[in-house]
Amino acid sequence: MLIGIVRTIILYLIIVLVLRVMGKRQIGQLQPFELVIILMISELAVIPSQDSGIPLIAGLFPVIMLLLLGLAISELALKSEKARGIICGTPTILINKGQIMEDQLRKLRYNLSDLLEQLRAKNMFNIADVDYAILETNGQLSVIPKSDKRPATPHDLKLQIAGDGMPLALIMDGEIQKKNLEKSGVDIIWLEKEIKKANISNIKQVFFASIDSQQKLYIQKKNAK
Repeated sequence: MLIGIVRTIILYLIIVLVLRVMGKRQIGQLQPFELVIILMISELAVIPSQDSGIPLIAGLFPVIMLLLLGLAISELALKSEKARGIICGTPTILINKGQIMEDQLRKLRYNLSDLLEQLRAKNMFNIADVDYAILETNGQLSVIPKSDKRPATPHDLKLQIAGDGMPLALIMDGEIQKKNLEKSGVDIIWLEKEIKKANISNIKQVFFASIDSQQKLYIQKKNAK
């Protein structure tokens, strides 16, 4: 029993490490070959965890081979445009200048209901407002609205807007994030003063606090128990 638990924990940690090495993309962003490799790895990892008669190294060997295969294919797709087209496929235009491409829908076995559902997910409820819709190789739909249906930007209005920069979390669940505090350009004394201005006596009472590029502090107090 104990041996099985230890083997399962070891296999779990190794599989997590393997997936980390393969990258940080979500399931919906995986290429078909990446998804197949992950499914095969998960199936192969179950075998040595269930059968203690299989040496752990022997059970991990096919997992490592699949990892190396995935890395090799990824490297090949990165270096060669032709190989990338064969391995990952190419994006397909489903709507071209407002016109639905029926032949492409049939070729991909992609029905109108699927197309309308994906458009709604992109906040495009009227197909007449769509200029281009492109089905990416990972199955996601990219949508370009018609020019008169796109939201106005500061550039369109000829406005000069200062960049917001990246907000930094200074306090999380009562703990000061020291690295972010150093990057923010403020010190602990300033932070404590601002906390007191918000009628909070102790940093431990702060659930979350962040600072933006304009030195504006956002503070949320912990809920009283």
